[in-house]
Amino acid sequence: MSRGHLPRGRKSIDARSCDALCASRVRGRAHVQRSATELMVKIRMASCTKILRSARCYGLSLLVLLLSLVAAKANAQTSESAQTPVAVDALVAEAMRSNPEIAGARSHWQGATRVPRQMGTLDDPQVFVQEFTVGSPAPGSGYETSDFYYTGFGFSQDIPGPGKLKLREQRAQKDSDYAHANLESVERRVVEKVRETGLNLFYLTRVRDLLERTRADLQTVARGAEEQYRTGMAQQQDVLRAQLAATTIMKDTEMNRGDIAAAEASLKALLGREQDAPDIAIADVSPISFNLPEAALGDAADSGSADLKMARATLAGSKDALDLARHDYWPDFSVGYQYDKTGPGFRDYYMLTVGAKIPLYFWRKQTPAVEQAAEEKQSAESQLRAARLSAVSDLRSAAVEARSQEHIITLYRDGLIPQAEATLSSATAAYRTGKVDFQTLLSAVIDLLNLREGYYRAIADHEIAVARVKQIIGEQS
Repeated sequence: MSRGHLPRGRKSIDARSCDALCASRVRGRAHVQRSATELMVKIRMASCTKILRSARCYGLSLLVLLLSLVAAKANAQTSESAQTPVAVDALVAEAMRSNPEIAGARSHWQGATRVPRQMGTLDDPQVFVQEFTVGSPAPGSGYETSDFYYTGFGFSQDIPGPGKLKLREQRAQKDSDYAHANLESVERRVVEKVRETGLNLFYLTRVRDLLERTRADLQTVARGAEEQYRTGMAQQQDVLRAQLAATTIMKDTEMNRGDIAAAEASLKALLGREQDAPDIAIADVSPISFNLPEAALGDAADSGSADLKMARATLAGSKDALDLARHDYWPDFSVGYQYDKTGPGFRDYYMLTVGAKIPLYFWRKQTPAVEQAAEEKQSAESQLRAARLSAVSDLRSAAVEARSQEHIITLYRDGLIPQAEATLSSATAAYRTGKVDFQTLLSAVIDLLNLREGYYRAIADHEIAVARVKQIIGEQS
């Protein structure tokens, strides 16, 4: 074997080194390609994350802008329709002057007061002239030739039986008393409607203010969420929840605007105003303490209920009607007098007439009339009892409602609302530091809104209950 040649099947050391170097270069190129691919994926993922985060922040910015525009629109509409606030009592006084239903009931009562005098006065007498001719229908025939000829002058007067005229006057007076009680009932009913509608309008306008205030709170919350998104501490569902809350507030605002318009339309009708009259703003309402004792409710209803006064007037009128029906067994009378002037040379005639209307068919007329009047009297007694039970029941219910709402107002004012305000303040601070989630902060905002709405609802319901008490018993409360 020569020195310059190697055995077959073996490679030299330089050849093996060359192969190892080539394999190493191939592996290096593959590793560089994998590293480049991973780097490109990371860059693309970072870009997508940045774009998504920017989109979320952009969405929150649009949400804040939308809330700002809605708030500006609501403030502009509020300022355009703002009127000088009016107290509910001032609206009541205006309704007493201008409500058409009250005016109609007042005119009806004033007309009814003119009836008793008419019913207590005798019917108009009848005056007549007669000419009795003889031999011919021509006027003056037989004037000088017959002693039967005469020209007569007379009158007649119907006189009701004993006591009937006075009973008719009393019955008419009871109808007048009923009309007066009805006027009082209409006044109280209208006043209650004015107070109820005005207090509901007070509640709705305060809810409108609360919704605007909540919009401002949501703007603050949205800005805080935007800051959290920029630092990567927020989630996508926070954006959706904020948008849902904002849309709900917008929906509630529109519904509230419609409710306010409906309440103002009803109130204008009660006040006798045209619908194109300026809008009505209600001044602040302070709850009135209800001090009527429980034991005095029955006596207060008996003495003050306008419905009971109407029922008593109806019963009194039915008693007079029964007495009048019984007096119809007595006959009615008529009195007449006539002077007859005869011709020359003949004596004049003088005639006095007294008549009576005999109730000959009393079993077909007077007796059924008495039975009818007795049944109507019994019906009036039952209606009076029913009216009293209803008045006492309604009064007791209204009194319980008034006292209950007083306690609820105290709970809202001294407990629930301060606690909710403290909860919102704590949740806001904790959310900024990432200690609570977005749902906790959003719930605190909505809970405070609901509690404030409940507070004003309790004030309105309390005053409506007091108005109901006054409608039943007058101003005794």
